[in-house]
Amino acid sequence: MTPEEARRDHWQMLRYMTVNALIGVAIGAITAGVLIWLNIGAVGTHIIRSTSPVLATLMVVVPFALLFGGAAAASSIALLPYRRKFKR
Repeated sequence: MTPEEARRDHWQMLRYMTVNALIGVAIGAITAGVLIWLNIGAVGTHIIRSTSPVLATLMVVVPFALLFGGAAAASSIALLPYRRKFKR
């Protein structure tokens, strides 16, 4: 594999992992939004009654988004579509 092919391959893998991580972040944010909207565990009620509802919402949504994004990135690393580049 030439250095240019290796560089192109690395960029493809990085793009693949980034897309999966962003999809995970979106799924995590949607999950947190549904949790708040359905008021599961009275989370929505606590946020509405909070003195700073924006901060309370961020404290629920951001960890969910990061957790789901990290899990998606980790699974994409484990499932990287390696192809055999070298011929023997």
